[in-house]
Amino acid sequence: MVTARSIPLDAPLYQINAERGAEYWNCSAVAGIFTVEGDVTDLIPEGLMVASTPSVGMVFVADYGASTLGPYKEFVSFIQVKDDKDNIGLYIPYIYVTNDVALASGREVLGAPKKMADISIDKSTNVIVGELNRPSNLPLVKVTTSPVDRVDPILLDALLPKDAYFYSLRYLPGPPGGTTVSELVAWKSEMAFHKDAFGDQIQFMGPGSVTYPFESPQDPVSRLKVGTMLATAYMEFDLRLKPGHIVNSKVTKEVEAVV
Repeated sequence: MVTARSIPLDAPLYQINAERGAEYWNCSAVAGIFTVEGDVTDLIPEGLMVASTPSVGMVFVADYGASTLGPYKEFVSFIQVKDDKDNIGLYIPYIYVTNDVALASGREVLGAPKKMADISIDKSTNVIVGELNRPSNLPLVKVTTSPVDRVDPILLDALLPKDAYFYSLRYLPGPPGGTTVSELVAWKSEMAFHKDAFGDQIQFMGPGSVTYPFESPQDPVSRLKVGTMLATAYMEFDLRLKPGHIVNSKVTKEVEAVV
């Protein structure tokens, strides 16, 4: 049953099934996990705190071959956080996509701060490269990995427990006389990793890096400066995204301008 749909009402940009969420198949991604150099607590909204000192960050570049929102590519920055009960999750300070449906649904339903950008994954050599460019001639992030070993499930679960929430801040500014809404949204993803012909999951790790070739004040993804690289990985999977619940909410009335 569809419960999330957008405007225009007679031709919505997206429609999402409430029971199954947004669904993706034939996906691949390259990721880098590292300790963050410096203080990023100012990026974390009320209701969450960084999970450790130093903080742990991750960048994720994905190619969604097909989905209920259409095919697109995505770049995400994560910070490992915890809630007031010490449950571990990941907060999203920066996220970029190549598809307007994904941009609108992510911002409107989940509060994911999506922007449009040029995103790519290059698998033409033994070094897999994910890249974020905005504009298209300005490389902001490069993630590399060499798929040498299978991913250690113990390491993966330590960095991201299976039942961990993802968090984003849904901020809806209002016009004069209207209301502004700020909501911390918790949601989950379900990943089903593809298997090769031998029955092994396609999850590889190996030597790699996360670098920021250029810095941009308009897109400050380099705020997550790399301290120590913990792991880089490549994976192939299908995916489901499901909204969870509102952690906290604040509604304020905007003052009308005096003419």
